[in-house]
Amino acid sequence: MRAHKSKSLILLLAGCLVALVVLISDQYLPGLPMQPKQLPAAVVTVGDSTLSGEGGGNYVAGTNGEGDNWCHRSTAAPVNQLQLPPDVTRINLACSGARTESLRAEPEFVGVEKSQSAQLAELAQRYRITDVVVQIGANDDPGFSEVVNQCVEAWARRAPEGCSTRLDDGLWEERIDRMQPKALAAVRDIRAAMDSAGYTPSSYQLIMQSYASPVAPEVRPELQGLSGCPFQPADLAWIRDYGVPQLSAGLAEVAREADARFLDLSRAGAGHEACTGDPKTANGEWFTRLTVDWEALKDEQRAPHAMQESFHANATGHAQLARCLGQFMATTEPGAACLPDERGNLTAVPLSDAHR
Repeated sequence: MRAHKSKSLILLLAGCLVALVVLISDQYLPGLPMQPKQLPAAVVTVGDSTLSGEGGGNYVAGTNGEGDNWCHRSTAAPVNQLQLPPDVTRINLACSGARTESLRAEPEFVGVEKSQSAQLAELAQRYRITDVVVQIGANDDPGFSEVVNQCVEAWARRAPEGCSTRLDDGLWEERIDRMQPKALAAVRDIRAAMDSAGYTPSSYQLIMQSYASPVAPEVRPELQGLSGCPFQPADLAWIRDYGVPQLSAGLAEVAREADARFLDLSRAGAGHEACTGDPKTANGEWFTRLTVDWEALKDEQRAPHAMQESFHANATGHAQLARCLGQFMATTEPGAACLPDERGNLTAVPLSDAHR
């Protein structure tokens, strides 16, 4: 009798297990890590201007000042130039000028848009997100755009000390130190957004990238002014050789703490910075020169953004950055640097080789 009951119990359990398997395979269960496999694939970029496509032109409707939205999401943005299978959706949440708070879960709205992590959480329910690429931090305590503006002012005033002198004696490092915990919290909120949709860390790639120097000391003399790059030589050298590399090193530490892969862009613009190419056509340059939207100056609301594109990657620069990012996404290396290959195109070089 006991043997008969045991056999019946085993059959009952087996039947329940079969039913459970059928249930799992046929239904959408939000809490399961396997949920993302049931949705159409997508790649998402979050962060600030380099990923939004600032400087690339052809900004998506609604992000070029409409409703005071100046995110400047370009059709030339890196995510739109990645080599991806045709069935993969490209989603650009990055916003020019964004700070770390724009990525945080709270507050829900930052400016005129929902926080990027909140937007990501919603998208993760509708797509199988395979890659999330993050770039953030330069607009927080480092205030990189403000530093560039101060360097332009120093050139205009012919200030003998330039702009970089004020950032020596550890001040720049202090700014980066203050930024790091904010950037880490923002990246962790991105992780949390994915967790909330049932993703496991191994079910997608989280990539954090740094910034490229838009300028260099090799500015053509005829362009070292308001016609292109109004900077003093010492300030140009400081931006390329010290300011940008130190910022990149700080972000590399954040990526390690967040358990994210890291792409170093600090040398990505070498030889292709603004004002280093053809004086008339800018051929060979991957970054915009001092750029003024003269029509915007006629509009009181648009005037403050008339020079927003200045010293950002142009469409060609974004294509090169996308080329390197795409290569990195296809590898399993924990970190890489974007460096030119023998043809001058950016390629993802493992960090172990990049520093040799």
